[in-house]
Amino acid sequence: SLVLGPSTHSPGARPVAMVSRPPLFATVVVDVDLRTHVGTLRLNRPNKSNALDPQMWVDIPAALQWLDNNTDVRCVVLCGAGKNFCAGIDVSSPEVLGEQLGQQTHSVDCAGRKAESMFRHVRRLQDAFTAVEKCRAPVICAMQGACFGGGVDLAVACDIRVCADDTKFCVKEVDLAIVADIGTLQRLPLLVGHGIALEWALTARVVDAEEALAAGLVTKVVPSQELLAVATELAQNIAQKSPLATQGTKTAALHSRDHSVEDGLVFVAHLNSARLQSADLDEAMAAKFGNRKPTYAKL
Repeated sequence: SLVLGPSTHSPGARPVAMVSRPPLFATVVVDVDLRTHVGTLRLNRPNKSNALDPQMWVDIPAALQWLDNNTDVRCVVLCGAGKNFCAGIDVSSPEVLGEQLGQQTHSVDCAGRKAESMFRHVRRLQDAFTAVEKCRAPVICAMQGACFGGGVDLAVACDIRVCADDTKFCVKEVDLAIVADIGTLQRLPLLVGHGIALEWALTARVVDAEEALAAGLVTKVVPSQELLAVATELAQNIAQKSPLATQGTKTAALHSRDHSVEDGLVFVAHLNSARLQSADLDEAMAAKFGNRKPTYAKL
């Protein structure tokens, strides 16, 4: 976001616009292009193939909350540094793996209390990725290399997915004797169909980019060197439009996904009863008839 700083020129000169720095995180990097209104959330453990360690489950929702609160952000690109998007949960040591599986969350012998602790642990992890859906701005996931296990959980929580032609997908959990519980079994069937999703989840087989495209998991497959440019161009296209319209579209679509057609129609009628009175509609019409590009205010 912009703040006005003291002028470095002569008295009477216009104040200089200074950009406040995004917060620093241990495992992710966030940034905002104030010119295009596109935010970036980059997983930043490239030496570990962006495997999910305990800190990343904290950093991802915190970064998304910051982007959601930033009124300059109208669309977000979620990507991964290095050769791989995300290799799933970090299995580099029994201790790290055990912490993420909730095996160290309770030392009491009572089975009921252990179960309650495990339940709350899993819900916290689920919330970390549901934060993608709760972010008002549409989130575009750009994937390359490995997208395994938790990487799939994260990708399917996004609004749009594009990938490089070298991307490999795998719902890996059954190979670790785990039921996928962070969102893949709930969201993936809505994208590719129940049968395909269940086959991928039960076999843990590797799916290439072309199969993912044919199934509907991704909307574009591009050469790896073009991935970020394509995702960013898509985000810029969305960010040029009314933020009330794009964010309202995301909200209405997610609501309709989880409700009946009639409930969805009633919901969007209530939503538009307010948004059709916005200044954005006036600006869009004025721009259309004035043969110019519209300019929308920040939220």
